[in-house]
Amino acid sequence: MKYPSFNLNEQNQKIESRIVVALERISEAFRVLLWNESKENSLSPIQIQILIFISFHSLEKCKVGYLADEFNMTKATISDSVRVLLSKELVTKETDPTDTRSYSLSLTDEGKNIAKKASFFASSIEQPIEKLTQEQKTTMLNGLLKLIYDLNKSGVITIQRMCFTCSFYNGENGNHYCNLLKTKLTESEIRLDCPEHERIT
Repeated sequence: MKYPSFNLNEQNQKIESRIVVALERISEAFRVLLWNESKENSLSPIQIQILIFISFHSLEKCKVGYLADEFNMTKATISDSVRVLLSKELVTKETDPTDTRSYSLSLTDEGKNIAKKASFFASSIEQPIEKLTQEQKTTMLNGLLKLIYDLNKSGVITIQRMCFTCSFYNGENGNHYCNLLKTKLTESEIRLDCPEHERIT
């Protein structure tokens, strides 16, 4: 009989279960930090996430449909959040000249100010990571990247702009190579969110 990872006996017997519970604890920390940031700005957590995303990504990715896929939400839910951000004058619409029904979102000056500050919401999680050795950091990153990749393949996580899902990536014989940059990559250089990412078709 299979038991859930949150079963204490299961945790004591399986390292996989302890890792799952540890990840859940960390995800709770992210939720708390994001919620605190959103309350400070009288916005919802997803509205803060949208502002942060827009501040670091190209216009072509800052569309309602893409944002819905990025955050694994419906277009209607994202549209509601965008409507609030527009009413608060934190974002503006950039209409596509070739298709007036399509538009991208860009930040206003006030939106940029909030996004800049809010983008540091997880800094208290980064601080203890900085104390790890380089080997520990690389091992942790490698394990998380493989976990994310498998969850993406199984459909649990949606859009990924990581090396493993990129047409420029070559991982033969355990080596990592980027055909766009024409260079070998160490395990610590594998990207999770690459601006030049082209998904394998």
